[in-house]
This record gives sequence, C-alpha cells and structure tokens, in this order.
Amino acid sequence: MSHALLYCAGGGIGDSLVASVVARALRSKYTRVDALTLPGHRGTLERVPDIDTVLVDDGSDDALVAALLHERSYDACVVTWATARTARIPQLAQIPVRVGQARRLYSGRFTKRVTVRSETGDVTSPWVDILLDYARAIGCDTADRNPRFVPTHADREAAAVLLSELRERLAGRDAYVILHPTNAIASKRGNWPTAGWAALARSLAAHFDRAVLVSGAPADAAINERIVREAGDGRVVDVAGKLSIGAFGALAAQADAFVGITTGTMHVAAAVGAPTTGIFPFQTDFPERWGPAGARTAVVRASYPCHGGDTKETCADYACIANLDIPRIIATVESLLGEPHARDDSALHV
Repeated sequence: MSHALLYCAGGGIGDSLVASVVARALRSKYTRVDALTLPGHRGTLERVPDIDTVLVDDGSDDALVAALLHERSYDACVVTWATARTARIPQLAQIPVRVGQARRLYSGRFTKRVTVRSETGDVTSPWVDILLDYARAIGCDTADRNPRFVPTHADREAAAVLLSELRERLAGRDAYVILHPTNAIASKRGNWPTAGWAALARSLAAHFDRAVLVSGAPADAAINERIVREAGDGRVVDVAGKLSIGAFGALAAQADAFVGITTGTMHVAAAVGAPTTGIFPFQTDFPERWGPAGARTAVVRASYPCHGGDTKETCADYACIANLDIPRIIATVESLLGEPHARDDSALHV
C-alpha cells in the first residue's frame, strides 16, 4: 500500500475545501490519502469523501508534528499552502517525495517544486487547476474538479431541527433561499453596509416567494440582525451562528438557491449541489479564479467603480456593497434555477 498526505494549513475553509480536489487526484496513484490542516478546517475536510483521515496542525513544535507524520509512513506529501513551517515539517518527517511551491527561500526543502501560475500573470485559471499542478508534478490528476462535501447524519439532524423551528415562525413555509452577506472582514472593520443586502433579501423573498435565511458566523450576528430588521419582511430570518459547517452544508443541500459574497460557505454550498450564485463586488476580486465550482453555479462580477487603490481590506465605505446590482443578481439566480428546483426533502427526514 502507498500513502500520501495533503498538507493544506492556511487561508480559510474555502481554501482547504478547494485544495481537497488535490486529494482526489492523489487517489489515482496512492491507496490512502490523508490531510493535515488547521484545527478550524478539520470539520470541513472530515466531510470530504476523498480524504481518509484528517490530522490537525495545531501549531505544536515542528518535531512533534513531524514525528506523528513519520509514524504514518507517507510516501508523498503535497503542500498547497507553503510556508517555512509547512515546508520544514514534511522534510523532518522524512517523507521521500515532497511537492511544494517554487521561488521561495524554503523551496529547497521540496523534492518537486512547482511555479504557481498566478505568479506568472495568470488571473483566469480556477484556483483548483492551479493547485492540481502540484499533483501533476508527481503524475496524479483528476478530470472532476468540483469539491465534494457530504454532511453526516448528525448534520442533517441539526439542519432538520432548525428548519422545524423556522417553519413555526414562517407559517409552515418550507422552501427557502440562503443569503450570505458577510466575509471574513465584515465584522472586523465595523463599516459593512447593510442596506444593499436588506434590499436584496426583500427582492429574493418577493421574486421567488421563498423564505430567505441569512447565514453567517457568530461574529456576524449583529450585521445579520440589522439586515433582517432593515429588510422588513417576515420571510427574512437570521440563522448566523446557529449551525456548524456540517449542518450548514445539510441546510444548503436542501436550499432552492444559495446567494452570497465569496467566502467559504459559498464553496460548501456549491459542493453539496445547491444552485450557487457567488457575488464578487470588488474590482480587485478574481471571479474566474475563486468562483464556486459545482453542477449549477454562476458569478456576479463587480459593476460599481471602486476608489483607486482600494482593496477589500482597506476600503473606507464599501460602496459596492451598499450599491449591489440587485436586478442582475436576481436574473442570475433565476437563470440557474430554470425549471422549479426539485428538492429532496427526504434527506432531512431523520
């Protein structure tokens, strides 16, 4: 038997979920593929069927982590988020084949070095294709480039409980759209506009005659509460922080649509098969690179002119968020749905 390790310890959960396609490629050559990731990403990768065991890099001493890997006798390791630490640990673990990023001071620790296409001016290749270059360096590939995420029975149970509670508030309404209005910087900056999202929530509820579940992390609760209040429609409800990532996946699997700014939950929604519209409001976004990958996905690109030199981390007012192109978003969602979306409610019967 031959064993391989996918070392993806960086970025957000979306980065690790997209990187999991590398594990699928590795399975074309290796009988067992494990993953080493950050503690907060463990729950995501445990629901990826292409990965056998998920290990956690909790920041412990390099030698301790390397000893754990050495005991598991890996034949190859692919590092998709290269740092001095993630380059050093596989070498200390004496993994014979080590694939990682070229052009770094620590790149000499890798036995196979790959130049990342984005460093040579490529801004259109999907990130999953860029990551698969690492697998291709050791003769592995896959034609299926869509991430997979499979909620557990407990995840489906938790989603079913939440939906049961919501049905009481929504007069028995079953069908719903998920709206995700925040990204990692929304709650940190303190100036995230809500009026545009509230208007979009109202439009989604009215146009599709659906409940709109406004999702987010616990830190996003205050923003979501404002959006729900400003929407002024009883069909718009806040579910921020109410579900684990697995239960969110179960909820998204039964949604008529997912609509949201680019973030990890967008990738989860696409991975479970939800018709997914990713909103890329910033001129500095790369929707071709980071767009959702799945059976029914689309992106809405930036249309509002940014201030010169603005990035999502430094913008003073997020005017593009305040001025979302709602007609274009609604039209994009409508184009994905086509015929009425057939929902398999049996998946939430527990």
